[in-house]
Amino acid sequence: MFQMLYDYFWWDRLWLPSNMTWADLEDGEDQVYSKTAHLYFTIPLGFVFLIIRHFFEIYIATPLARLLNVKEKNRLKATPNPALEKFYSSSCKHPKKADIEALSKKNGCTPRQVERWFRRRRNQDRPSLLKKFREASWRFTFYLVAFIAGMAVIVDKPWFYDLRQVWASYPVQALLPSQYWYYIIELSFYWSLLFSIASDVKRKDFKEQVIHHVATIVLISFSWFTNYIRAGTIIMALHDSSDYLLESAKMFNYAGWKNTCNNIFIVFAVVFIITRLIILPFWVLHCTIIYPLEMYPPFFGYYFFNLMMVILQCLHIFWAYLIIRMAQKFLTGKTVEDERSDRDETDYSEEVGEEEEKAAAGAGSVTRTKNGPLTNGHSVLNNNHRKME
Repeated sequence: MFQMLYDYFWWDRLWLPSNMTWADLEDGEDQVYSKTAHLYFTIPLGFVFLIIRHFFEIYIATPLARLLNVKEKNRLKATPNPALEKFYSSSCKHPKKADIEALSKKNGCTPRQVERWFRRRRNQDRPSLLKKFREASWRFTFYLVAFIAGMAVIVDKPWFYDLRQVWASYPVQALLPSQYWYYIIELSFYWSLLFSIASDVKRKDFKEQVIHHVATIVLISFSWFTNYIRAGTIIMALHDSSDYLLESAKMFNYAGWKNTCNNIFIVFAVVFIITRLIILPFWVLHCTIIYPLEMYPPFFGYYFFNLMMVILQCLHIFWAYLIIRMAQKFLTGKTVEDERSDRDETDYSEEVGEEEEKAAAGAGSVTRTKNGPLTNGHSVLNNNHRKME
């Protein structure tokens, strides 16, 4: 049964044009073609990336944070309370009004005290500013290096300037060493993102990020074993072109460099829109949907690849909508509230809670101000974020 499923999965007609077989992609004396076995190495290499990231955050990102004067806010800790802690751990971190009433009666305290305890307890689990800065530093470094490497891989190739050359002689297109390493490193990095997503700063678009990482891994892997490598390198480099800008904006935001952060964010928004909403759909997707049909009839692999590309494009539209809303409010001078992924829910609740406590103690009201969309109330930049994304 397993052998039958294996043979059916690798049936030539599924993944290759009707006139081609896997035998046409056997290595020759002077030509090497991509093989599925090459990708097995990327999973353990993904864990290697986690190790590299660990040392990077300790020995590079942390000293850089000190240099940029990244400071933590003082957080009020919840007083030890076994009953509330049990409810917090096993039931819910955000109790409903009825639960608060029941817990207040059970513990002999007021509902307001219960609410304050849960708010402070959530804040204890909240990722530190240093943690967010280190994550942004790591991603900034990788995306910048990956973008430079990607451009070096494709800028001298004829298919970079003439997209019809992407499909010249397809699928009999020999694998270049630069393409091999570019693919292996990119795929390994996305495995590492998937492995660490549960422990990284959790964002509002957590589900979209999981979909994004899975779709990216599937797309990179699929384009590898079906030899869509020319298109794949262009798509990966296109995505890296804006990602490092977002991560650098986050870094400056955490460091309190508001004007620098705001300016970088505007550049990021422009690059994101140009690459994800103009170049990708009207050039790259046109290349992957239209040009192949000039050479061979559509087949399952053709539909599968472009379906995954459309899913990614939908995610780009979702993120672009939020980015445009923030940029529009920034340019019109309006106050920007939470718009996208990069903000954990306690950023706001902690500040409001502190204001309530000060007001209750007679300290007077506290006025909060913002300098634009990239202050600490900025949603994209206050947590973590992407490629064939």
